[in-house]
Amino acid sequence: MYPLIFSLVLARLDPERAHHLAFSVIRALPTLGIGRVVHRFTRPRTDLGVDALGLRFPSPFGLAAGFDKDGEAVIGLGQLGFGHVEVGTITAVPQPGNPTPRLFRLIPDRAVVNRMGFNNFGARAARVRLARVRSVSSRPILGINIGKSRVTAVEDATADYLISAALLAPLADYLVVNVSSPNTPGLRGLQELDQLAPLLRAVKAEAGATPLLVKIAPDLADTEVTRIAELVVELGLDGIIATNTTISRAGLKTDAATVEAAGTGGLSGAPLRARSLAVLRVIRESVPGDLCVISVGGVETAEHVAERLAAGATLVQGYTGFLYRGPLWARQINRGLDRILAPHAPRD
Repeated sequence: MYPLIFSLVLARLDPERAHHLAFSVIRALPTLGIGRVVHRFTRPRTDLGVDALGLRFPSPFGLAAGFDKDGEAVIGLGQLGFGHVEVGTITAVPQPGNPTPRLFRLIPDRAVVNRMGFNNFGARAARVRLARVRSVSSRPILGINIGKSRVTAVEDATADYLISAALLAPLADYLVVNVSSPNTPGLRGLQELDQLAPLLRAVKAEAGATPLLVKIAPDLADTEVTRIAELVVELGLDGIIATNTTISRAGLKTDAATVEAAGTGGLSGAPLRARSLAVLRVIRESVPGDLCVISVGGVETAEHVAERLAAGATLVQGYTGFLYRGPLWARQINRGLDRILAPHAPRD
């Protein structure tokens, strides 16, 4: 049913408008009084739990940062079956993001190009909102992803991250330093080791007992990925998220004119699948087995999730598949994992 609704209705709407409409419904789930019933339908039927970061994740599959930028729909998203929800990217200074249009579908590729630019209400507003989320006993595991404010110069990035970390780390089940979005000028340069090491060291000290991870780009060379992985181990961070969106447009099925019209920004979805998996394998070769590695990029089916787990991912995230698979996407993943990882699970 959802593919028909997508092709006849949603695909004809501006992508950002379609997102806001869907988001409004998800955000309303807890207040409609049906969220708990929905969750009984969407959660895993077998024990798919994963122990990581000192936490028990009810499913290895969660929602990547970018969908819920301000932490407004965490409870509803958990009720849809996501084992964890990573909110953000949140910046110290509120910002509107880049001018619209800034979100584009590449439907033949089951992909999206975005240049949102970290649009969010800022860390102080998020702190109030996420404190309410923390008070809900049935909430999913909460990750908080922080990035550099656009108005902050690159040389002042550490101080900017520290503001967000101080405000949000106490509310996070885990905290993520995002240095890999292509849509904030100068941000990806922070992946250079001479800049990344002092940044991560400072945020780790500020985060205290909250587990800290760093999110990296897929466009790094394998040698750069290895060096960052080794740095994460050296600094005693708790994990790595790989990967963010790509600036590459290689091998797309969508016609060149449509791709050119979409313009600059990060590409996510199916075209990222192979590179994201390759980066996961490079990281896993470079870090201890107990380091948390969250794999994201091009994941759409339970088989894709199982493939990432087999390749060494501790947890797996998705985002773009939500657009193409619809509101029961997490349920589809959970049911598929029930079948793959627990083949004798009861059937619906």
